[in-house]
Amino acid sequence: MRVIGVLGGMSWESTQGYYRALNEGVKAALGGFHSAKIVIVSVDFAEIEALQQQGDWQTAGELLADAAQSVERAGADCLLIATNTMHKVAPAIEQAITIPLLHIADATAEQLIADGITRVGLLGTRFTMEQDFYIGRLEQQFGIEVVVPDQSERETIHRVIFDELCQGRVEDASRQRYLAIIDSLHAQGAQAVILGCTEIAMLVGQRDTTVPLYDTTALHAQRAVAWALA
Repeated sequence: MRVIGVLGGMSWESTQGYYRALNEGVKAALGGFHSAKIVIVSVDFAEIEALQQQGDWQTAGELLADAAQSVERAGADCLLIATNTMHKVAPAIEQAITIPLLHIADATAEQLIADGITRVGLLGTRFTMEQDFYIGRLEQQFGIEVVVPDQSERETIHRVIFDELCQGRVEDASRQRYLAIIDSLHAQGAQAVILGCTEIAMLVGQRDTTVPLYDTTALHAQRAVAWALA
């Protein structure tokens, strides 16, 4: 079994979901007392969040590249960035390490293609929904058309992520708002919706809607487990 490296803390609420999913995946595959071999370096999200708000992606990339090197030095054989948004600086991180980076958008896209999804809605931070690093990868590398909510809906989604979910708060009113946005995306022709922020699965899941949902945390962890056991 190869060692899975996790660059976490963005936020720690979602990183604990990764830890559980990786271990459950290995146990399901191997049974008995098996668990995943994992190296985690968890950063202080306050530093990253401040750089996001300032638009200082270069410094954020340098900080995370240093942390990724720590993951590699600790013995990891691959790297997961345990957040969708900070894949914006994935190129800087990849350049700083020699182990492979398993990209969260690739893991998601591979499952969408396997399921025959060609038009998908996307929920996430405003950075993920409005910038090209994520949408562009899905469209250009995988041929998947992406539909995003309107501006007011994007503001709501972003606010709930940072003001509630990243603080460990799960509010039913916010769940209902998210579900209404998911229904709207489906009405616009989205065959499914990507939960493109690793905290969103804390709020909504497949039990809440008939629209197919793709949980990026779960898909990323599944891809890592398959890689580690290959």
